[in-house]
Amino acid sequence: MEKLMLKPTYTKYTLILITILFAWMAVACTDTAVSTPTNTQTAVSQPQTTETNTDQPAPAVEIVTDVDGETAVQADPTITHTLQSTAPLTADEIAGLLFMREEEKLAHDVYLTLNDLWGMNIFNNIAASEQMHISYVVDLLNTYGIADPAANNDIGQFANQDLQALYDQLIATGSQSLADALLVSGAIEEIDILDLDERINSTSSSDILNVYQTLRSGSENHLQSFASNYERQTGEPYQPQYLDQSSYDAIITNTDNGGNGQGNGQGNGQGQGQGQGQGNGQGQGNGNGQGNGKGNNG
Repeated sequence: MEKLMLKPTYTKYTLILITILFAWMAVACTDTAVSTPTNTQTAVSQPQTTETNTDQPAPAVEIVTDVDGETAVQADPTITHTLQSTAPLTADEIAGLLFMREEEKLAHDVYLTLNDLWGMNIFNNIAASEQMHISYVVDLLNTYGIADPAANNDIGQFANQDLQALYDQLIATGSQSLADALLVSGAIEEIDILDLDERINSTSSSDILNVYQTLRSGSENHLQSFASNYERQTGEPYQPQYLDQSSYDAIITNTDNGGNGQGNGQGNGQGQGQGQGQGNGQGQGNGNGQGNGKGNNG
């Protein structure tokens, strides 16, 4: 009897356990079925872009010419346009930048106009160099937040009325003959050198000094080219119009400004530098001469 009574009890408890187990499994399955799967989004990494400052020009290379004005060559880069405004400018420094901006434009505009009149490559080539000079000064204006006085002006138009009058005078004279055109071009470079010397002495800004010194070096090179071409065209030596003789001579004999070219003189040796050479010895100029006699060498 006891065994018969234990068996149903055992069976009863077994059924209860099985029922509980199935109930637990049902609940677990229900949770799994109704639970919303987590939407795990894989973060798509966006490529990092380094913003390029499109207002920052590439390192500049000035365009200059050989002595005959027929070939445009590249001088060494001297400005990298890493300009930094470090201190407020004085009124004189601001006035200087505004003036030099338009004076460089004057040179550029005169040379383009003379090129149209006379079709001599030296005018077009040096006008390209002046355009580079303009970009240097405009970079300074932008760096220091100064409005460009010539931003919307056409060729031959100037905000500075003194420069306007000078431009008109130079074009009138340069239109008379090719020799006159070369003379007024030399005059522009002489005036530019004198004005730059004044501006260099009136600023302590490293940015401005860097640009002004580069412009001055370019003007010396241009003066060498115009003087040499004048001598070739006329057979007469170029005489300084604004510089004193010693300053002019120092510029003409300076071979560090990038002016190169063949001399026209006769001589049996290779000559280097600028100036005149005679006879069967060394002539002045980066070129080879042959024969005897006196030549005008660049």
